[in-house]
Amino acid sequence: MIEIATDWKDYQLIDAGNKDKLEIWKDVVLVRPEPQAIWEKGYDNRWNQPDAKYKRAAKGSGSWVFNKKLPEYWTVNYKDLVFKVSPTNFKHTGLFPEQAANWDWLSDLIKKSDQKIKVLNLFAYTGGATMACSKAGAREVVHVDAVRKMINWAKENMILNHLENNTIRFIVEDALKFVKREQKRNRKYHIIIMDPPSYGRGPNNELWKLEDKIEELIKETVVLLEEKPVAFLVNAYTTGFGLLSLDNIMKKYLLKGFPDGVVNTVQLGLPILNSNMVLPCGISGRFELK
Repeated sequence: MIEIATDWKDYQLIDAGNKDKLEIWKDVVLVRPEPQAIWEKGYDNRWNQPDAKYKRAAKGSGSWVFNKKLPEYWTVNYKDLVFKVSPTNFKHTGLFPEQAANWDWLSDLIKKSDQKIKVLNLFAYTGGATMACSKAGAREVVHVDAVRKMINWAKENMILNHLENNTIRFIVEDALKFVKREQKRNRKYHIIIMDPPSYGRGPNNELWKLEDKIEELIKETVVLLEEKPVAFLVNAYTTGFGLLSLDNIMKKYLLKGFPDGVVNTVQLGLPILNSNMVLPCGISGRFELK
């Protein structure tokens, strides 16, 4: 199944190709690396003179080249949500627009539920899903990320969305360590979201590789689901870690405890304005009770 985020107005993927993508964020045109865009790019003039382009380095990450002075940050809207956007040192902007498909899915489930929804968002980054769930009516959202800078960014997004009076708990901690602490505290959640990185370093500087750690993470986190859960969402961007692998792991642990549930694994994508193509943007495993 393919899920395409088609409802953006402040973001457009203009073109993609030659392992780059040409985007417009409100009125700022960016060129960023995109390893999935393996075809030849189109002929849009904005390729030649974007407002900023992220250039890959021979070794390591890379750096931005600015053709005009950009504000330190600006905001984009998605439906009733508002997010801060800013070019970072690692080519990102603080937002993954393809995730809008998941925000809509989660929001619909929360609005339809008659439960007082508690949400756990692991590897929560700048809080796209956190804000979507809180605005949809979740009673509590626990937002966990190991990077304090991302937590502070998420707090800014909370203010932009006027959610200061909602219950959102921001926690700087390693995700798996937090999950195991919550097990001991016997804390439970109706919705659990996780967006683990492909690579990283753990709390003791150990190497994190998604394909080596994802099964343990899902196995441990499923324990935190309420007796009548609403959803469990796993995002993965790792090249080579496919739909069937994620589907198998989620069914193994989620359907064992909740046989009335359904697991659907979807390919996320963004429509390319200058063609009839869709850019692949990672995969998501979705569990819900039927």
